[in-house]
Amino acid sequence: MKILTRITLIALFLFFSSLSFTYAQDFSSVKAIAQRRVPWLASALKFSKLASTEKDVFELSADQKNVYIAASNANAASQALGWYLKYYCHKSLSHMGDNLSAPKTLPILKNKVRISSPYRFRYALNYCTINYSMSFYTWADWEKELDWMALNGVNLMLAPVGMEAVWQNTLKKVGYTQDETLAFIPGPAFSAWWLMGNLEGWGGPVTQQHINKQVLLEQQILKRMAEVGIEPVMHGFYGMIPTSLKQKLKIEVVSQGKWAGGFARPDFLNPSDPQFAQIANIYYDEMRKLYGKNLHYFGGDPFHEGGSSAGLDVSLAASKIQETMQFNFPNSTWVLQGWGANPSTKLLAGLNKKNALIIELFGENTSNYEKTKAYQGTPFIWSNVSNFGEKNGVYGRLQRFADEIYKAKNSEYGPYLSGVGIIPEGIYNNPVAYDLMLELGWHDEKVDVSKWLNQYQLYRYGPNDATVSKAWQQLLATAYNSPTGYQEGPSESVLCARPALDIKTVSSWGTITRNYDTLKFKEAVRLFVLPANKFRNSETYQVDRIDFVRQVLANKALNVYQQMCNAIKAKDVNAFKQNSKLFTMMILKQDALLGNNQFFTVNRWLKQAKNMAGIDAVEQTNALKNAKVQITYWGADNPETNLRDYANKEWNGILGSLYLDRWKKFINYQLELMDGKEAKVPDYFTMEKEWSESKEMFEPKKLNEKELNSLITEIMK
Repeated sequence: MKILTRITLIALFLFFSSLSFTYAQDFSSVKAIAQRRVPWLASALKFSKLASTEKDVFELSADQKNVYIAASNANAASQALGWYLKYYCHKSLSHMGDNLSAPKTLPILKNKVRISSPYRFRYALNYCTINYSMSFYTWADWEKELDWMALNGVNLMLAPVGMEAVWQNTLKKVGYTQDETLAFIPGPAFSAWWLMGNLEGWGGPVTQQHINKQVLLEQQILKRMAEVGIEPVMHGFYGMIPTSLKQKLKIEVVSQGKWAGGFARPDFLNPSDPQFAQIANIYYDEMRKLYGKNLHYFGGDPFHEGGSSAGLDVSLAASKIQETMQFNFPNSTWVLQGWGANPSTKLLAGLNKKNALIIELFGENTSNYEKTKAYQGTPFIWSNVSNFGEKNGVYGRLQRFADEIYKAKNSEYGPYLSGVGIIPEGIYNNPVAYDLMLELGWHDEKVDVSKWLNQYQLYRYGPNDATVSKAWQQLLATAYNSPTGYQEGPSESVLCARPALDIKTVSSWGTITRNYDTLKFKEAVRLFVLPANKFRNSETYQVDRIDFVRQVLANKALNVYQQMCNAIKAKDVNAFKQNSKLFTMMILKQDALLGNNQFFTVNRWLKQAKNMAGIDAVEQTNALKNAKVQITYWGADNPETNLRDYANKEWNGILGSLYLDRWKKFINYQLELMDGKEAKVPDYFTMEKEWSESKEMFEPKKLNEKELNSLITEIMK
């Protein structure tokens, strides 16, 4: 019996370990996507394997009964399915609404379509996305996320979920207690900045139950990624260690000083210290135990955003970091972020370039690959951030995306261009930007975005409409234009700002300046909302309708705010009262408008946190606090933090509570000053902390269709 049991276990192990190979061969994982998202199409799909090619390639054809997909692998087959849905069925899946209802008949493709990717990689995700968008994802959320990634041809994706357990097990082996370990691990909404070496412990302590759940979640994620041909970028050991480790071991560390907000960074362990390789080996061994041997890509950025390399031979340090990675996972690739001054020339000099990959993060603003000569001859991926902190704002330098990729591919650095990618800090915004970027990974020639948009609006909404098409062309010329000036994400809404006179930014690195003609943008939105009745049952149209109208009101509010400031300077009490009343009414209107769609409510975010936490009261309390802190004062517990409002949200719930209350305090304060009274400056930080610690879920009150239409008409006047 024992022998039989052992044989059975071995057989099961071999079965599960070969799952990724099986799926890659028979494309059943791709059919499973169809069964989940478009069951009306699943039975018609017929797959076949194309002969091996250097490039990912797919072929499409269809008759009245069947859709034939031939592909080089499961990932290319997934992209083929997405391509057929978008360009023939006019259907699409997105983060901001779906358009997936069954067409009356299956579209026929008489002539076979063959498309190949000129790039090795189509990459997705920023460390920040894991928190600004995905902090509270359950498996159902990740399953949809991975379906979207596969349908858009992503084949390399950041996947640093479940690293808490890797660190817990590593630290246990070097003598840490449970409490000491938990003091290092952050809360669920702040793990990205922990992994990037910016902070430790903030938002914690988490429970053991949370750590265990994240392990199971990552195992599910990695299994599904293998099935659809997406390689995970795991989090490597690059020298980040707890600041408390030097008290337990005799080690040589470099203090990393402070990060934004006043956070003390974790220490950096000198890779030349003999303990470096020992700790790295423990770390990678624990990763193997939890997540398997079939891992080929590892992220991790020394000296991220101002970290110190004082006294270090940076080239030697880079070489030793890569050596330990190669020792544990032979032929693996170190994936580094091309952000700011990183990776430095000294760090690049220490790399084996064949086992390195740079993600050029900020392509919409910079051309670092040119300045660094392709990062000293290192393969790189051209990417766009588009969004910081997942702040609301209609934005995306769409034509620049297409132009710059084509330029890079045909430049002297073209041989090093290995792919394209999306690196948003938050992904629940501007779906057009992410669709376009990932599709550029399948185009050899330069794309004319004005022509591409005609197809986009058709697959996003369904019915073709000349007015909507015209509106999109005007959107491209305004909010989605490609200005040359530097800007970190969309222009911010003054409604979300901590009140002050002459506000220039809502968050420390943002701007309230509009880089487009707001009147022309309003005209584009006026056109877009005209055929609303035709699209009354289109989820995607209704999402965009509210988002575009929200932007119109945010733009109008900026003008009213400027009139408030003028009245304060002129000591014109009547003008100030008139404009401040109008301004607060705008906040209430915006709150009412956004309450009609889940994607613009704080309630959706808070329900995600509560759902992820489950029934455990401690986990629920911490998850909800993490969710609220992140979008308000962020951290640390310091009124002077420059991170406050970094992830501000123009959402229903927070608009009608914290933001409205802050502005009311400001208005009363200014009126007292105008009346000659000694007035105390409002304590906004205390207001933000108290809001973050409240248990309110802000359930939205939806308007009926007539009320919503009336509100939109009023805003558009």
